[in-house]
Amino acid sequence: MRTLFVYPEFPKTFWSYEKILELVNRKVLLPPLGMVTVAALLPQHWPMKLVDRNVREVSEAEWDWAELVVISGMIVQKRDMAAQIAKAKARGLPVAVGGPFASSTPEAPELDLADYKVLDEGEITLPQFVEAIERGEPAGRFSANGEKPDVTSTPIPRFDLLQLDAYDSMSVQFSRGCPFQCEFCDIIVLYGRKPRTKTPEQLIAELQSLYDLGWRRSIFLVDDNFIGNKRNAKLLLPALKQWQIEHGYPFSLSTEASVDLAADEELMAMMAECRFDSVFLGIETPDEASLETAKKLQNTRSSLDESVDRITSYGIRVMAGFIIGFDGEKSGAGSRIVEFVSRTGIPAAMMGMLQALPNTGLWHRLEKEGRLIENKAAAKGVNQTNLLNFVPTRPIRDIANEYVDAFCQLYEPHAYIDRVCSYYLKMGKPRWQQFVPANLKKSSLPTWTDLRALLIVIWRQGIKRDTRWRFWRSLLKVALGNPAVLEQFLVTLAHNEHFLEYRGVVTREIQDQLAALPPEPPQTPQLANRELQPA
Repeated sequence: MRTLFVYPEFPKTFWSYEKILELVNRKVLLPPLGMVTVAALLPQHWPMKLVDRNVREVSEAEWDWAELVVISGMIVQKRDMAAQIAKAKARGLPVAVGGPFASSTPEAPELDLADYKVLDEGEITLPQFVEAIERGEPAGRFSANGEKPDVTSTPIPRFDLLQLDAYDSMSVQFSRGCPFQCEFCDIIVLYGRKPRTKTPEQLIAELQSLYDLGWRRSIFLVDDNFIGNKRNAKLLLPALKQWQIEHGYPFSLSTEASVDLAADEELMAMMAECRFDSVFLGIETPDEASLETAKKLQNTRSSLDESVDRITSYGIRVMAGFIIGFDGEKSGAGSRIVEFVSRTGIPAAMMGMLQALPNTGLWHRLEKEGRLIENKAAAKGVNQTNLLNFVPTRPIRDIANEYVDAFCQLYEPHAYIDRVCSYYLKMGKPRWQQFVPANLKKSSLPTWTDLRALLIVIWRQGIKRDTRWRFWRSLLKVALGNPAVLEQFLVTLAHNEHFLEYRGVVTREIQDQLAALPPEPPQTPQLANRELQPA
């Protein structure tokens, strides 16, 4: 069965990083890990090809070659997902769909033309699908019915199907699921609250596979909470450190974790020694009452400021997500987020308006209260250019305008340089460097691609723009005050090449949506007076 995997196009987002990727001559930040995992779970005697439409178009020769088309994606990819299904069907090809969008909203009209809906986690449903294909069944829907697979049997993803040089980073996965119950999060809906992990040997084998394919750049552990099972994370890290030492630390690592990482000194030290150089935290808001409303109680148990500082002290850069639009939120929430980010120095602060995602606790509560303004099939997913998809407890225009103002302030060029400078001055030195064997230490000479990117950033931020004095002053401060992190500092400054443009995208798209809204009706007393309380 000649199988063509087609990964749909993403709209422009906070994480698309086009301007940064242009600097280093790459197309996309991350590959479709789910798709290459599915490829590994299907019969290996099936010939396979993969086209990531974020990298290039599907050729006519590839459409002609295919006997089966497999398409997977997230809610934000649904428009292109529908377009690719239609193209395949127009050529008379059978189509199988799966992934987060199909699993959360299998009745969505974008999926109507698909022949097979392979829902939930593939370790369970792909064997059902293959059996149906082998029986000659022309259509089918396959579900895990609440069952969660043991991921210790998951094979190494088919990284060989990827056009490796198109990506800035590679992805691997150690765990699925999260123990917390944040009301707005769909991870626990899709993967459950009991984190399941691979064995250390499995993850090391995946790294070795990438290494053997010639990969030598960064790797993102896509776990939604890498420390959801701290015991197993601590079992992995010594093996990961040993592999990195034996191979001369070829990979820098990043991941996502809950804020309680900051309370575990041993875990932070182990991660730093493995060369984790960044971690994404779902901070959401500095407003404790809003965190309680969202059931994100783990963020209320210690000072968020101190948590960021502790993680940073281990040489691990904090990235963070923030949300505006919680029930009962007081006016000025956007400004309070800006103040928090400025105070802690977090360079990459992803911010968006709250979205009720299908089947989450938030979705069910708002549906019961009659406050949803879109159904499951119309859900847009999380993107920084989406208005709230429900009736909030304060005027939507107030929330949207606060959001746009805050986003623009966060990435104002002068403020960004100041924030990044202050952050790197307090960052701990990279701990992993002391473990690199002398015979495996690499030359520090940059590649031409990296040198060209650096020169462009220097030209734009240090000469052409009015940030020039701030740029050189900050560069000197970090070079003298914390030279061990100077390279990371320059890379992070380069990130604002994307945000400078993207804040204009956010402003324009939000303002267009606001202009199209009808006049806001007076709020009901129940909403207007709703206090901040746990839902």
